[in-house]
Parts: sequence; structure tokens; C-alpha cells
Amino acid sequence: MKLSRIISNQNGVSRRHARQLLASGRVSVDGQRCQDGAEEVSRFQEVRIDQNIIQQAEPAYYLMLHKPAGYLSATQDDQHPTVMELIAPEIREHLHIGGRLDRASTGLLILSSDGLWSRRLTEPAIKLPKTYRVTTASPISPETATRFAEGIWFEYEQLTTSPARLEQLNDREARVTIFEGRYHQVKRMFHAVGNRITSLHRESMGSLVLDPELPVGGYRHLSGDEISSVG
Repeated sequence: MKLSRIISNQNGVSRRHARQLLASGRVSVDGQRCQDGAEEVSRFQEVRIDQNIIQQAEPAYYLMLHKPAGYLSATQDDQHPTVMELIAPEIREHLHIGGRLDRASTGLLILSSDGLWSRRLTEPAIKLPKTYRVTTASPISPETATRFAEGIWFEYEQLTTSPARLEQLNDREARVTIFEGRYHQVKRMFHAVGNRITSLHRESMGSLVLDPELPVGGYRHLSGDEISSVG
């Protein structure tokens, strides 16, 4: 929201008065004087007029979780445990999941209270690379890498996936990088070439790489550099 709007939303503060407050240098955002009413201010920033807080900063959380198999990427479920049960109770209510994994899949899961930030991880138009290590039921055919690079037709969406990379590790294991993140995309791509995934482990999303020191079921807060790398 624009800073001028935040100020003028307060009782008894007209738009004209808001402009005067800004011009006189009485408004600060996160402790820094700001005179630009057009500046966009998130709900995670504190706004003051003089020493009076007119917008309290909400807590911003950015977490990396090493998801175990058997947990749903959901906030709650009546039948299965969810990844939220692995998070400290006092911060669960603030979080949503950025880029889900299905119940059987493992690996990197991102949770945040910042919806605009996490959307950049999942929006197909941004083409953020996401890398998975997969094991297949049958040997991976020699033409699979070519098919993935050409794109796979998805009948339900009536579209062809963006080109994907496949690095074969052995006859039934590969590292696959996609640039969209559509529903069950990697599993559906292998199904389209006559194969089936038996395990799927997400290693990275963009520059965010699963911390090798993070135990299964464990989580940690992202560093400032990791947060800013998302853009």
C-alpha cells in the first residue's frame, strides 16, 4: 500500500494533512525518514508519525523445511499429518506454503508469511528453475531427455510444458529441472513417456538449495541473502 494512503487511513488525517506530514519529515518507515507518499510499504514494515506508531510491522517469516514422506503440504487435514505439525506452534498461523509437494515426495519446502515473495517461487510465468532427483519404476529410455527438452503435451491444460532438463544418473535415477511447477508436473511428464516415478525429492527452487545439514523433518529460517535472491 502507498505510504500516503496508510497515513490518510488514520482517523482525523486528511490527504492534505498527510502530504504536510510527509513534506515536514515527520513520517518514518522502519526508522528511516520518508517524504515520498508514493512509496509502497508492506505490512511487514513499521510506519510512524513522529514517535507514534500508525502501522505495526507484522512478523515476516521465511523458512526452509526438509519435508519427510507421509506429510501433506497443507495447513490441516483430518486424516494425515501435515507439514505444519513440524513447525513451532507459535508461528504456524502466520505461514503458508510456497510450492507444494505431494504426500509421498520429500525435500525442499518453503514456508513464508510473505505472499508476494513466495509467489515469485511458484508463478509459472517467472520460469524459476526447480530441480528434483527422481527414481523410476522402469529404466529411463534414451529419448526421455530429448522429449523433455522439446516439451510434453498436457491434454488437461491443453498446453505443452516449457523445455525441461534431464540429467541421467543411472538407468533408473535422474535429476530433472523444470521451469513451471504445474500440478504433479514431473510425474506426469514421465507418465507421458511410458514410465512411472517411485520417489521424488526436490533439491532446489531457483537459488534456494536444500541445506545438507538440515535433518529430515527439520527446518530453519532463511538468511537475508537467501531471501533477497528470490527477487
